[in-house]
Amino acid sequence: MPHYDDFSVCYDSLMSDADYSARAKRVLDLFDSYDRRPTLLLDLACGTGAFSYELADKGIDVIGVDCSDGMLAAATQKLPQGATNPLFLNQCAEELELFGTVDGAICMMDSLNHITEYENFKKALGRVSLFLEKDRLFIFDVNTPYKHEHVLGNNTFVKEDESAFCVWQNEYEGNGLTNIYLDLFVNTNDENYQRYYEEFSEMAYSADQIIAAITDAGLEVVATFDDMTQNPPTEKSERITYIVRKK
Repeated sequence: MPHYDDFSVCYDSLMSDADYSARAKRVLDLFDSYDRRPTLLLDLACGTGAFSYELADKGIDVIGVDCSDGMLAAATQKLPQGATNPLFLNQCAEELELFGTVDGAICMMDSLNHITEYENFKKALGRVSLFLEKDRLFIFDVNTPYKHEHVLGNNTFVKEDESAFCVWQNEYEGNGLTNIYLDLFVNTNDENYQRYYEEFSEMAYSADQIIAAITDAGLEVVATFDDMTQNPPTEKSERITYIVRKK
C-alpha cells in the first residue's frame, strides 16, 4: 500500500473545500440518531487528523490511525494550535491493533477505497469489528463504482490555491479500479516551488461486496445514505455513507 507521504505535504490545502466541520457534525448526528455519541472513538485512516480534531474538540476521546508517517506528522503539527490532543497510531487498517475496545468508529472521505485488495478490505472491517463494543456503530463512506467509471474515469483535474498546485490524472482500468497520478507543486516561498509526485489506486467495491464484508465481520447494516443527505443511495450516487452496528 502506498504511504502518501508526498501527498501529505499539501493534503490539507487541496482538501480545503471538504468542510470537515459540517461533515463531523453530520457524523455526530448519525451517532445520536442511531445509537449514542461515543466517548472513545476510532478514526480509521485519519490522514492529517481533520476529523480527529473536530471530534476531539466536542469532548470525545479519539484514536486516529493511519498508515502514512507523513500524514500523521502533519496531524501532530496541528497540536500547537491549541486543539484537543487525539492519540495517533501508525498502522494499516487491515492490521489494526488497539489497546482495548472503542464505543464508536469512523472511516471517512472514501479512505476504504484505498484498500484495493478485497481480502484486505474484509480484514479491515474485521479488525474494526474486533475492537468495537457490542451494539456500537461504525460509520464509513465509500466512493461508488458509478463515480469511478463516470466521474473520475480517465479524466484530469487541476486543483490549486495560494500554497499548492496539483495536476490530478486518473486512469480507469475497469471493474472499479482507478489509478491516480498526482503532480504536486508546493510554494516554499514567494518565488520557488517544490515538486512532489504521488501515485496510488482506489477500488470501488460493489454494494454486494460491501454487504458481504460487513456481514463476515460480524456487523450489520443499520442505514445507508447518499453523501451528506438523508436520501437513500441511487444508481448515480457518487459517495455512500454506511452506518453499521456490531452484533
